[in-house]
Amino acid sequence: MRIFSFLLLLGIFGGCTRSEVLIPVQLSKTVTPVFIGKTENPVLHIEIDNPTEQEIELNKLVLSAEGTTNPEAVERINVFFTGLSEKFNPVVLFGRTQQIISHSEFEGRQILKPGKNHFWVAIELSDQAKLTDRINMQCVEVLFADARAKISTPFPLLPSAVGQAVRKRGDDGVHTYRIPGLVCTPKGTLIAVYDMRHNNSLDLQEDIDVGVSRSVDGGRTWLPMQKAIDRGQWGERPEKENGVGDPAILVDPETGRIWIAALWLHGKPGKRAWWASQPGTTPDKTGQLLLTYSDDEGETWAEPINITSQVKNPEWYLCFNGPGMGITTKTGTLVFAAQFKDKKQIPHSTILYSKDKGKSWHMGTGARSKTTEAQVVELEDGSLMLNMRDDRGGSRAVAVTRDWGKTWEEHSSSRSALPEPVCQASLIRIRLQDGRQGLAFFNPADTLNRTHSTLKLSLDEGKTWPEKYHRLVYEPGSYGYSCLTQITPGRLGVIYEGAGELYFQQLDLEEILAEKH
Repeated sequence: MRIFSFLLLLGIFGGCTRSEVLIPVQLSKTVTPVFIGKTENPVLHIEIDNPTEQEIELNKLVLSAEGTTNPEAVERINVFFTGLSEKFNPVVLFGRTQQIISHSEFEGRQILKPGKNHFWVAIELSDQAKLTDRINMQCVEVLFADARAKISTPFPLLPSAVGQAVRKRGDDGVHTYRIPGLVCTPKGTLIAVYDMRHNNSLDLQEDIDVGVSRSVDGGRTWLPMQKAIDRGQWGERPEKENGVGDPAILVDPETGRIWIAALWLHGKPGKRAWWASQPGTTPDKTGQLLLTYSDDEGETWAEPINITSQVKNPEWYLCFNGPGMGITTKTGTLVFAAQFKDKKQIPHSTILYSKDKGKSWHMGTGARSKTTEAQVVELEDGSLMLNMRDDRGGSRAVAVTRDWGKTWEEHSSSRSALPEPVCQASLIRIRLQDGRQGLAFFNPADTLNRTHSTLKLSLDEGKTWPEKYHRLVYEPGSYGYSCLTQITPGRLGVIYEGAGELYFQQLDLEEILAEKH
């Protein structure tokens, strides 16, 4: 959180005697975008510390929007008072304006109790907002009933980026949206996949379907949601015993076909898929690895294909894809990251691949024990790098294969370069405007909690991830899952989880690389 403190001189009048006290005003800002589609986006926190033993009255706050790139992007500015509670709560409205101007005045009669009193500035965006806009709000003046206090040298706070709330809790009657994947097709269509968790936020087994959202304008707007996989009441079991989730998506640029892989669990009421799945290959015994595909930019999806018997060792307890995004290699091989629980119930990350455009599929060996949700990229020499969630915690595990997962070797960055709090992450190959290539990584960068979701860039095939190429994108706590894709040589797209919601942003690669540190 970015915090700036000011001491304001306030005169408190009592009878004929005037005494002066110093009123600390602290401005802070959490790094989070202003989201199109959300009505209340907190962009500025104002803390006024009343050090007296009496109540004082605040009459005016003056805000500056200097640094906002597109004033027409702002539909409404609200200022809320939350009393002695620091937490944002849009209930007690202090003031509102419908039009953004260079200086907006908010007047009222707000009693401040002794102690730290809190105000929040919240923004609602208009239809004119663009994903490249920046919104900047600062508090430049406060006015009290008995004296006037002014910030004489305000320090600028970092502007807020603009994002899109692709899926919010309750949209289309769905309780929770989770586990995003994202691709950009050769024609420029963005296709996002995710869990539609109808009744609650729980993992499989529950009533879960694989949803799809599409954008044809770079993520600014999204078409109505579709379902890619819904097993309904298969096998005379209710929908809550036929959940399908944890999707991954890849696009084959040679054919234009888009593939989705996902896990289906049949039966097993009241149990979690990770523990309910057993040895075997049939739906009554074990989780099923399903594929579907689209040949029309994601407008329609084929009936699911069950490849469990092709790729699962019957001794394993579970076998399915790693959620997020798969790749197509330079030789045309389709590759998803994958995971399995062996006969001792120890999880391993690996790869799932097809050399014949999806007619047949094969599973590699485990790259490292006690690893699960992974992402895969092709390195410049044609080898495959697997970046893995490691149950040991602390940092991501990384391994490389040169023989389609038959053997693996630990990468030099493994268990050191990329901190994590044990969570899914995203890794993709990127191309820059000057022709160079690199890797982009996104995850909650804290080692203990799923906070500080951060983009990191590597220009040496993942050997190093220099801090000067880090960009904090979403600071608050979240469910933590994400997926990157490249939209243009200079711009990435990322879809990531809030708390049951899915957010999208564009990220400017050239801006990050050009920043001075």
